[in-house]
This record gives sequence, structure tokens and C-alpha cells, in this order.
Amino acid sequence: MPAPHRIAERMKQLDASGIRKVFDLAAKMSDPINLSIGQPHFDVPDEVKSEAIAAIKRGFNKYTQTQGIAELRQAVAQIVKEEIGWDVAIEAEPSRDSKTCLITSGTSGALLLAFMVLINPGDEVILLDPYFVMYKHLVNLVGGKAVIVDTYPDFLPDPQRIADAMTERTRLMVINSPCNPTGQVYQADLLKEIAQLAAGRDLLIISDEIYNLFCYDTPFCSIASFYDDTLLLRGFSKSYAMTGWRLGWCAGPADILEKMAMLQQYSFVCAPSPAQVAGVAALKCDMSEQVAQYRRKRDMVYQALAEPFGLIKPAGAFYAFVPAPKGMSGTEFVSLAIENNVLIIPGNVFSQKDTHFRLSYATSDEKLQEGLEILVKLAK
Repeated sequence: MPAPHRIAERMKQLDASGIRKVFDLAAKMSDPINLSIGQPHFDVPDEVKSEAIAAIKRGFNKYTQTQGIAELRQAVAQIVKEEIGWDVAIEAEPSRDSKTCLITSGTSGALLLAFMVLINPGDEVILLDPYFVMYKHLVNLVGGKAVIVDTYPDFLPDPQRIADAMTERTRLMVINSPCNPTGQVYQADLLKEIAQLAAGRDLLIISDEIYNLFCYDTPFCSIASFYDDTLLLRGFSKSYAMTGWRLGWCAGPADILEKMAMLQQYSFVCAPSPAQVAGVAALKCDMSEQVAQYRRKRDMVYQALAEPFGLIKPAGAFYAFVPAPKGMSGTEFVSLAIENNVLIIPGNVFSQKDTHFRLSYATSDEKLQEGLEILVKLAK
């Protein structure tokens, strides 16, 4: 029998995603009520599909510039100017003061590039618990140290806890609002406090704003509006249902983005070319109807689960982070739910704790209602 292949030591920093495990399990079930995967249930807008098809038919299928096509970067620069107030130069000189943008292979691709460019072995990165599952693993992969700051029970970060977690090795902090998995949205006053802390330590902030369209009770607010030393990440997967198209963008200090573009040249090369053309059209789409649908689904979830589970009302994204019934861990309740044909994700996939589970309401009203009824029955 051949000896096992030698696998790089860095891969010991990763384990199989708990989300992916449930995704694989769903593929084997005949008709599960799938409330696990963070993927919009609506389709890509028709005008976006048309632009991609037209681009493919006219032969726009080759590599683009590593930075992305000029039309999409110009559209991104306009958005950043209108929302944040930054002047984003399409071809900026690499400096901390100037701003530019980069088109990436999804927001996940942008995260990987940013962490590889910014984190040296031993550097500390502040993550707010609960956190998107990818953050901790990517920090570990590049040799950094994830410093976890607890935000339980309301999932709003306490600035004092953040300050207490900072050391001379702290390199950057990751903010994710609206948040996956909690659905929490950080308001301007809180973001200003965090920005003041970061400024006092000359700390870079990575702001993952992939769910920026999905704010249900108050307007979206970016920490980049208050803090210049921010690397702003957004994408097309959640807002326009383009999950399989692998298209994202980031904007921020030109010296960082120059190095990210260099690394992208030697890794992803560029974002998919037809998707970039379609991305220009996507940014012009009105998604208010889809957002309204998800606001209504959020209300369905809260009305059903607030009393039996003690759910804190989520304010954005399309997730609820739900406490497991008393006497059960999140993992135990997820196992019970799966036995009853409902797929959800244990909270310890996103957290140091195993007290909650994540529910995605990105599904049909019928499936959502059916799943909620089963979960309430199990809680009782």
C-alpha cells in the first residue's frame, strides 16, 4: 500500500467547513427543508444574465486586466464616492493616502488576498465572536493569531472588550455588518467608537460588507464613512444571487491594493471576464423587492422563534442565530432537527461556543414556514 502523500503543515490549520458538511448531507437527502446555506433563493436578474450571455457571444472570454475591467472599476468608484465620500482613482499611485479599487474572484478571494498581503506570522487579528467561519481559518493559514472578542449575548461588540484585546502585535480587525451568522447590524455610534479605538492604535480595519443591501430596520452604515484606514469588501453573490459567478470588489488604501493585485496576478489572475461585464449591469439593478421579501421572511422567523427560543431579532443579512433549547448544546439540537428533516448549522461552526444554531431564511415561504413549525415543535 502506498505511503500517504506529504501534506503541507499549514493545512493542519484548517478543518472541513461545518457548513459544507451540511451542504453535502443535503445532497443525499430526498427532500430536506434546507435552512442551512447562505445563498439567495431568488435568481440572478434577467438583465444581468443577458449582459453575460452577450459578452460570451461576442467573444469576451479571455483574461482581463488583473485589476478588473475599467467599466466595472469606474462603477465601483462611483458607488464608493456616493456612499463613503472617498475619491477612488482607477489608476492610483501606491500610497496610504490615495484610494483605489480591485475586482476580485468573489469576496472570499478578496479576503484571502488581503490576509496574505497584510498578516505576518505571529500578527494578531481581532475577530468578533460569532464570526464568519472563513476568517479564523484564513488567519491561521497565513500564520497569524486570531484574537476572539466575545459579543454575546446581544452580538453587539463592546468597545472596551475590543480595547482590552489589543496588544502590540495587533495588526488589524475584521468587521462584518450586517453580520453572518447573527444578522446583527452595527449602527453609526458603535462604529464611530470602534473607529476611534482603531485610530488610537493605527489599526487597519477590514470591513466585510457582503450583505450591505440587506438592512431591514435602519439604513446601512459603513465604518469606512468614519475611518479612512479601512479596506472595504463587497460582492455580488448575496445582493444579486450571483454566488456561482465569483465576483467581488474591494476599495481602500492604494498601497495595499497594489500588493493584492500583484498577488491576484499570481493566483486568481483575474475575476471571470463575462461576470465582470454583467457586474456593471448588476450594480444598476433595483433589488428593493427582493430585500422587502427577506424583511418579511425575517419577521416570520422572529415571530415564530422569539418566544420558544429567546431569539434576538436579527436586523440584516438573511440569518437568525438562535439559542438552543435549555439543556441542549447547539450541536445536539441540530442533530435532532436533521433527524426531523430540517437542515440548520450548529453555532460552534461560527463561534467558540456551542450554544446556538444558525438558520438561513433564504428559501420559499412554504419551506420556511414548514421548517419553523418543526423547530418550534422540537423546542417544546
